Amino acid sequence: MIKNVKWIFVVLIISSLISFSFVGKDTPTEGLTIGDKAPTFTICGEKQLIDLKDLRGKYVLLSFWASYDAPSRVQNATLNHAIEQADNVEMVSVSFDEFKSIFNETIKKDRISTSNCFVELAGNSSDLFKTYRLNKGFKNFLLDKNGVIVAKDITPSQLSSYLN
Repeated sequence: MIKNVKWIFVVLIISSLISFSFVGKDTPTEGLTIGDKAPTFTICGEKQLIDLKDLRGKYVLLSFWASYDAPSRVQNATLNHAIEQADNVEMVSVSFDEFKSIFNETIKKDRISTSNCFVELAGNSSDLFKTYRLNKGFKNFLLDKNGVIVAKDITPSQLSSYLN
């Protein structure tokens, strides 16, 4: 009897080790990094449709944020106002707010240019959120003219140093 219990115990340990080695294999553990090609996407706003591929040949600042996440909201507004002075970079701002009314009120309050500002109403469950491997705290990415990530989570002062 004790011999059987030992074998069962050994089998359980081995099977546990094997199963733990496969946990999380299908989910990336890290986000995109500098040097990666940015995944392309198409997003539709109230007045415009934008395809990231169409912006090749320009620097592009992708800003992912939500009104309920204060740091990302402040960062997005600050970068948006800094971009207004730059003519060699295009900003694409994507909010993951789940209510359009909240998004509209936020961009009005923060005086954000709406030309390339979009809302992804699926929020954290959207394909875009998953493709860019975002999480709470969100991110921004500066893409070069070929769509390669050259900077991540930059501030307005860092942005000007990349563009000059």
